[in-house]
Amino acid sequence: MEAPSNIPLKYTVRRCEPQLVAPAKPTPYEQKLLSDIDDQASLRFQVPLINFYQYEPSVEGKDPAEVIREALAQTLVCYYPFAGRLREGANGKLIVDCTGEGVMFIKADADVTLEQFGEPLRHPFLCFDELLYNIPGSEGMLNCALLLIQVTRLKCGGFIFALRLNHVMSDGAGLAQFLFTLGEMARGVTTHLISPIWERHLLDARHPARIIFTHREYDEMEAPVTTPITIFPLDNPIQHFFSFSFAEVSLLRSLLPPYLRRCTTFELITACLWSCRTLAINLDPDEEVRMLCVVNARSKFNPSFPSGYYGNVFVFPAAITTVKSLHGKPLGYVMELIKQAKASVTEEYVKSVAALMVAWGKQIHIPNVIGTYMISDLTKAGLEDIDFGWGKAVFGGPMIEVGLISLLMPTKNTKREVGRVALVCLPAPAVERFAKELENLLKHQASEGKKSKSNSISSAL
Repeated sequence: MEAPSNIPLKYTVRRCEPQLVAPAKPTPYEQKLLSDIDDQASLRFQVPLINFYQYEPSVEGKDPAEVIREALAQTLVCYYPFAGRLREGANGKLIVDCTGEGVMFIKADADVTLEQFGEPLRHPFLCFDELLYNIPGSEGMLNCALLLIQVTRLKCGGFIFALRLNHVMSDGAGLAQFLFTLGEMARGVTTHLISPIWERHLLDARHPARIIFTHREYDEMEAPVTTPITIFPLDNPIQHFFSFSFAEVSLLRSLLPPYLRRCTTFELITACLWSCRTLAINLDPDEEVRMLCVVNARSKFNPSFPSGYYGNVFVFPAAITTVKSLHGKPLGYVMELIKQAKASVTEEYVKSVAALMVAWGKQIHIPNVIGTYMISDLTKAGLEDIDFGWGKAVFGGPMIEVGLISLLMPTKNTKREVGRVALVCLPAPAVERFAKELENLLKHQASEGKKSKSNSISSAL
């Protein structure tokens, strides 16, 4: 896959004064509890998102910023908790105070065209803080707007939609549901496919709370006696993209024993990235490493989880092994660990996580150590499908820059061929070792089969 044209950009963004957009109609003034899954220390942060839209002749004369602002006010009538503020109740429990104050909204203009951001579009985007301005005092957990949205109009007629979400309110699926409704409102659609459902009690711990599983994902890491745990961040991390074409995915799949080859593409790439990253960061061979497998648990409930629920419904069971085990065993071993971790998730598992949050509260969180790794699958989130009337986005995705997390996103090369791209954040020497491990993995398999064209993973800084 071809590398992106990372063209250095300098541009100016002119912003209007931020404004609060409140629901277009009166909404209930009430307090709503978050679930015990929402209300965990590991989710108490802001998630930025950015979508790029190109010029659309059919809506010539319409202002995307004003269209989206008006649609936002209408959408907040049914999603009115987003217009409220977080407060802390007994024992630090987070409560949404549905005040109807509104969300922060910024209109802006930039003297740059969409084409100048390069092809294909990939973050990190230069001057992102100008495309999603951090209003002073707006990023706190309590008593702050739960959403911040900026619409930046480009001189080519396209625009950039950027958003920041308080993660305790929604996961990726829940946010996508909200944004699809916002898009429908912007396009004038009157009948909405999904109505929002709060019902956060569905993910509260049982009474009495019972922790019936061992949740290694929240454990402190174990290290050999002679070697201290490596705390993240490492020195001078950089962001690097690794692209996987259909042919490369097929080649990786052939590394697995036949009974594992029906795994998902995400599982396959996860196993590959975990193995290569572990070898790249040069840990002690006896050090324990873990992959946190992000699992959307909506399908794990009986009866089925209600459509329209937009809270956090994911857990991350841990696949655990040692560095030397990953190094000395085939990819199938890694795949087995990942599939076993994912298969452990049931309704009772989710309730057990909720009980753990109740028992330990803010004291428990995901350990911030280099041996912990997580990959978030955005290939099916559909964020690029959000349409405000200007068509689907030419790029859509979050802007998380956390070294313990890699993002797997859909991508297209210049020939419009669909593939996957993984964003990895590590120091430059580790990135080089990472790339070498991937290359060796594919070359090893290619040498065992029939000769073909170069099958090395394509990557780009």
